[in-house]
Parts: sequence; C-alpha cells; structure tokens
Amino acid sequence: MVTETMWEGRFLRALRDGQWEYAARARDITAAVILAITDADEVILVEQYRVPLGCRTIEMPAGLVGDEDPGEALEDAAARELEEETGYRAARIERLGQFASSPGMTSETFTFVRAHGLTRVGDGGGHEGEDITVHLVPRADVAAFVAARRRDGWAVDAKMLLLLAGSVLPSGG
Repeated sequence: MVTETMWEGRFLRALRDGQWEYAARARDITAAVILAITDADEVILVEQYRVPLGCRTIEMPAGLVGDEDPGEALEDAAARELEEETGYRAARIERLGQFASSPGMTSETFTFVRAHGLTRVGDGGGHEGEDITVHLVPRADVAAFVAARRRDGWAVDAKMLLLLAGSVLPSGG
C-alpha cells in the first residue's frame, strides 16, 4: 500500500495506509521524556493544561527533539526542555530506551532519559503560554500524589506508568 498524507501542519501529519488512519510527527520530530530526581529523592513532575484533553495533566518533563533545530541531539534537547520546563539543569543525560507512544493511533516514539546531577537554575514554567507548574514530589509519595490529582479531575499522562508500576502492580507481578 501507498501511504497517503491526508493533512499536514507544522507539527503533525494525518496519514492513511489502506484503511488504517494514524497521526505522525511532521519533519521527523521525535520526543524525549525526562526522569529527573533531586538529591533529596524528589521526582520532578510538571502540570499543564492539555488542549486535546480539556484539562490539566500531571506528567514527567518532556519535549520535542528537532522542532526548532533539525540537527539537535536528543541529549541536548532533553537538557534544554528540562531547564525550560522545570528550572533544573542536568549535568548529564542518560538514554534509558525508546518507546512507542500509542502504536494504534500514532507512529510517534519517545526516548526515555534520566537526568543526573541536577542544579536549580531558575523557576521553569516553559515558554510563554505553556503555563507549566513544577511539582517536587518525594519518590515514595508519587502514587498518592497522582491519585490526589486524579480525584481533582486531572488527567495522568500514560508515561507516568513508568514511575507508578511498582506501586500499583501486585508483588510478584
């Protein structure tokens, strides 16, 4: 089958391959999701309003790779996004693996990274209009924090499962 582009914008493309319709990132843009844990054993999480969901979400810091500079290295993009969103600078970024975001709906993948050697250098908050709030959550309290946000009507990014799996799966499972 030949893949047909039904629509293309600055960041997304809608594609059809036979009867299968799916979304893809435009211009081969990828994403990085950042696990950042402070020396005080606090996980750095971000909250922001997400238009497609119509509500606030709780997420790990994340961002696009190559959206502004097509030659940008993944580690550089992850470090840039971490600092923009959270105000923390990483001494080193470690790649942990690549994952498919939602393989039944999009070809998008993201690389999960760990930020090491964190130093607070600003307030974060993202670019104008992003309205990002930074949360420092003790690692042992992440599941309770997420449950409280869910009760408040917030959405929880599926990538948070990477943090929650140990606290919600039965032992041995």
